[in-house]
Amino acid sequence: MAPRFLTTPPPDEEILLARAQALAGYTLGELAQQAGIATPADLRRDKGWVGMLLEMYLGASAGSKPERDFAHLGVELKTIPVDAQGRPLETTFVCVAPLTGNSGVTWENSHVRHKLTRVLWIPVEGDRAIPLATRHVGAPLLWSPTQQEEELLQRDWEELMDMIVLGQVERITARHGEVLQIRPKAANSKALTEGIGEHGQPIMTLPRGFYLKKSFTAPLLARHFLL
Repeated sequence: MAPRFLTTPPPDEEILLARAQALAGYTLGELAQQAGIATPADLRRDKGWVGMLLEMYLGASAGSKPERDFAHLGVELKTIPVDAQGRPLETTFVCVAPLTGNSGVTWENSHVRHKLTRVLWIPVEGDRAIPLATRHVGAPLLWSPTQQEEELLQRDWEELMDMIVLGQVERITARHGEVLQIRPKAANSKALTEGIGEHGQPIMTLPRGFYLKKSFTAPLLARHFLL
């Protein structure tokens, strides 16, 4: 049975997961055609297109708002491009990193933890040799971090946030953090935002985002799919 185009939010996790499972095995082109939207030639200018397409079938409510995609269920949707062996091909964006106004922010009330408490992972073929329209959607995984995973995330988050608060944002590289990293996230080098400099002075710098490293998502998927 072909998956249906849904505008109603799923009432519970079970129905959300069933909707996601119904998409597995279809190509992005098949889903786009049924939804009546054009498939772009590639994702260079349409980075969020795959997520947007799947949200339409799952009944996501958040859109571009900073809350979780299924706010009423407390679930975040993450599509993840994978290779033929099911290994992630790139890092996973979590949320924008706050560069100012961080007094009183702890791991417990952080945006990163809020976003990663419950995640619906949907792997999608990501090999660039496969045309976008013929890439298949994989089987979904509804995940919450184990205690060990949460400890790893918290340790990295605290280290990276300490650097931001201490005015070292310009020193942060993608190598910092074992499983979580901070990288510039901007359409171009002119899109600057406020940050804190080494002497506590306001500076203008590129916006930054938190990303999960492949070293975190690969074992997570491997465990689930018994790779």
